[in-house]
Amino acid sequence: MSSSSKEAILAAARRTAQARGYNGLNFRDLADEVGIKAASIYHHFPSKADLGAAVAKRYREDTAAALDAMLDESSDPVRCLRQYPDTFRKALQNDNRMCLCSFMAAEYDDLPEPVKKEVQAFADVNVAWLSRILSAAGVVRAEESEPRARAIFAAIAGAQLLARSRSDISLYDALIGSYRAAGLLPA
Repeated sequence: MSSSSKEAILAAARRTAQARGYNGLNFRDLADEVGIKAASIYHHFPSKADLGAAVAKRYREDTAAALDAMLDESSDPVRCLRQYPDTFRKALQNDNRMCLCSFMAAEYDDLPEPVKKEVQAFADVNVAWLSRILSAAGVVRAEESEPRARAIFAAIAGAQLLARSRSDISLYDALIGSYRAAGLLPA
């Protein structure tokens, strides 16, 4: 099986997991979407846990790269903080999907250990990036950056969840606006 098939499987699994979570991953459905036999998926991913961990890892890596690119494009850390909620908004714009790792975090007790580790690593990447940017922007003192970063990450993930439950992206925008008005995010 080619690496393009593996990439197609990962892409299909990402879309599915963003819409239905880890528990929504089904090899037969993914194979139908990709146009291969279900048994072919096992060539790259011997188990659902392997597939889930690979999808979450790729999502984490893609997110880390996007955050770094955002910083590279704008050396202004305040501007990066203003743009950060857009990374979560994009999932809602894509058929009311969610951040893959936020969705999986809600299923945490049912996840295999390798998937749990990737979900935690995703949160760690976001919190570390936010903490670094908050410090660089001078928004908070260095010792306050990590707790503030966790609060921002949790608030944005929560806003996404609430907006998704109503299929209303304007609710997400309103919540982000309220976070700015309250001072959690820079205005």
